[in-house]
Amino acid sequence: MTETQLREQLVMFGGSLYARGYAHGSSGNLSVRLPDGLLVTPTNSCLGRLDPAKISKLDRAGNHVSGDQPSKEGFLHLAMYEERAGAQAIVHLHCTHCVAVSCLRHADTANVLPPVTAYHVMRIGRLPLVPYYRPGDRALAEAVREKAKKHHAVLLANHGPVVAGKSLEDAVYNAEEMEQTAKLFLLLTGRDPRLLDPTQIADLETHFPS
Repeated sequence: MTETQLREQLVMFGGSLYARGYAHGSSGNLSVRLPDGLLVTPTNSCLGRLDPAKISKLDRAGNHVSGDQPSKEGFLHLAMYEERAGAQAIVHLHCTHCVAVSCLRHADTANVLPPVTAYHVMRIGRLPLVPYYRPGDRALAEAVREKAKKHHAVLLANHGPVVAGKSLEDAVYNAEEMEQTAKLFLLLTGRDPRLLDPTQIADLETHFPS
């Protein structure tokens, strides 16, 4: 895709996420990788009202090249891209159910959503929780970087998900699947759900490698 087409995709998917309640106010940010850097939604921008001409462009080192000022969380995207060579886009949201899960105490922070559906295993797999850092704290980038070595999706404590994909469409679908799984997890809390067993998970990982 050309840079112009990628800018238009950011506007389209941002509007879709906002219209369906996955983003609110000026929360959340999207990015796509370019050969010489990345495009990222601007700081304090609403995903439902993006202007393709104002989307921020950064070089590979994270320097602002053009467009409006980039999201203050752009460094999260850079850290994920540097560790995930196959990632072509990243979605960071403050979606309700994922944030709710990120606020819970978890006995196993290496995997905070259980394998309730095949689609969660296929699109997300194991989901680690990144410890809490103040929004904009650069130390958060290093915490995300460490988890990104083995995971294309992470959940920031008391904050929300950061999810990579092979394209912007793929990253959006991954993020949506995580939000729906978080909703199911909360609905099933206190019940006795039948989770996928290790054999079933291994079968999915063989047929649908992430």
